[in-house]
Amino acid sequence: MPKREDYISWDEYFMGIAMLSSYRSKDPNTRVGACIVNNRNRIMSMGYNGFPMGCSDDEFPWERTGDEYDTKYPYVCHAELNAILNARGENLEGCKIYVALFPCNECAKAIIQCGIKEVVYLSDKYDGTPGNRASKRMFDAAGVKYSKLEVKTDKIEIEFDCDKV
Repeated sequence: MPKREDYISWDEYFMGIAMLSSYRSKDPNTRVGACIVNNRNRIMSMGYNGFPMGCSDDEFPWERTGDEYDTKYPYVCHAELNAILNARGENLEGCKIYVALFPCNECAKAIIQCGIKEVVYLSDKYDGTPGNRASKRMFDAAGVKYSKLEVKTDKIEIEFDCDKV
């Protein structure tokens, strides 16, 4: 019997894990996940956007507009930073990060500082904004590669029925 031909690539696999991680986010507007992988295709860490530990997502604001203090923006930790922090000191030098949304300039700084050398993303919806341009400028200066993942399919289904596995 020949092997299956419709299996997913490593890039699709790790992006799938990043996307699955995004489902842990409680943000009602934006869900982002991240997965950090070393050069042996070993998952080093994962993260998603949400509030820091100890900051209740029932007590802090999820609003996007209004006085900045009363919006989510000063409080939410982005998926990339969460994944870096969740690595708990593991060496991320030379790793690759898979992320749903192109990193903001603050996350770009953390990605560069911890030694990640490649960013694979799905969406660059803020392309051309000052923060996005700053991210790309820093990545270019630091030698961090970045590329949009071109997927063969727009959906992967996960079957939880063990009888069908």
